[in-house]
Amino acid sequence: MIKIFNTLTREKEPFKPIHENEVKMYVCGPTVYNYIHIGNARSAVSFDTIRRYLEYRGYNVTYVSNFTDVDDKMIKQAKKEDITVDELANRFIDAFMADTKALNIKPATDNPRATHMIGDIIEFIEALVKKGYAYEVSGNVYFRARHFQHYGELSKQNIEQLENGASQHLTQEEVATKEDPLDFVLWKPQKEDSEIAWDSPFGKGRPGWHIECSVMSTKLLGETFDIHGGGQDLQFPHHENEIAQSEAKTGQKFVNYWMHNGFVTVGNQNEKMSKSAGNFVTVHDLLKQEDATVLRFFMASTQYRRPIHYNDDNMQEARERVQYFKNLSQNIDYRLNDQTESKTNTELKELVETKISDFQTAMDDDFNVQNGLTVLYELMRAINQHLQESTVDKTVLADFKAEFVKIMTVFGVQFEDQSADLSKEVEALIQKRDEARSQKDFQTSDQIRDQLKDMGIVIEDTPQGTRWKRNED
Repeated sequence: MIKIFNTLTREKEPFKPIHENEVKMYVCGPTVYNYIHIGNARSAVSFDTIRRYLEYRGYNVTYVSNFTDVDDKMIKQAKKEDITVDELANRFIDAFMADTKALNIKPATDNPRATHMIGDIIEFIEALVKKGYAYEVSGNVYFRARHFQHYGELSKQNIEQLENGASQHLTQEEVATKEDPLDFVLWKPQKEDSEIAWDSPFGKGRPGWHIECSVMSTKLLGETFDIHGGGQDLQFPHHENEIAQSEAKTGQKFVNYWMHNGFVTVGNQNEKMSKSAGNFVTVHDLLKQEDATVLRFFMASTQYRRPIHYNDDNMQEARERVQYFKNLSQNIDYRLNDQTESKTNTELKELVETKISDFQTAMDDDFNVQNGLTVLYELMRAINQHLQESTVDKTVLADFKAEFVKIMTVFGVQFEDQSADLSKEVEALIQKRDEARSQKDFQTSDQIRDQLKDMGIVIEDTPQGTRWKRNED
């Protein structure tokens, strides 16, 4: 049984979806005013890995991740570039989709945009005003946080702490308009005629950030759904406010399992990577110099709640691991297609079954990928040793390879069938070289080896015959 650490309860809980074998999942997406850095991408990779594992375990997953396509930063950046907010959003939504595609992140079932749901947002706010949870002042609409009795439970903060913190960050306008320092904005008035805005019963303006996710998630997934994910920094105030306004409106539990991923850290002091700190590297730039599969595996190979430290050593380890996976896949393919007979190996068959079960047990424990991969590496070593034998169990190898491909897909690693696109020219050269070696014509054999090397093909002579692979350097 899968267990999930629920941020709300601070406990691992057995996962019981609302509908059997179906999972409804919402993950907070980016504010699209710039390229995403790998700290942003970590959240996308973490929850894509979780989604893929749930699918590997047989669940049908409806996965929704939004775009915040209007906010203060976007308005400021669009004005700076003398373009519309919509033009800015479209540019960086396209960039996000390109970057996540390169990282082999599955497309969401739906990517709602805040600006496409303005009517729904206004209706949601009106319902909160009608219930007395929200109030209008000078074109602003605020949510009465203190009226929601569970406010602060997700982030484990009490009302007094929150009030003191909020009081220190209020603007003069907020002091003049808010009933309570804790209250948060649902609707903002237009500040100048050129600023993007929509007509509403509260005056011309735009939605606040928190209300957008409540509306988009409940609109697409229902008043109560299974999983809500995002970075640790979203626990307060964003997710705390989502719970308050959603449950105040519907009277229903908003989310059953809250999940939050850890940060990407950099530097000797393990500082959180962020745009505000200026210590970030964008995925857009990094993909120009780094293999996308390596970058994906670097982020996917750490349990989602733990921090990841970005440095050269950890990236090099990810490169070596990915190459190890590829080599193993190629070696299995080669032995499955060589001319030797298959020999039953009951011990190996049982080991594969045991280790696959152990992998699932590790992953079922709050998606503990480190423990899962440790088990998998042990099995891979045993498979590699078996591949060196003169006779192998091809049935076991084929069964392992099929399961191995499924598991690697969870981590976003996919394998190419190298033989499928091997050109006739290369096939002919390999055959010609084999003939030259059999005739002890080593000069011709070496010449063909060098020719293939120039073509990016590396030849390996094994006891089972000649094999090849593409040069990854």
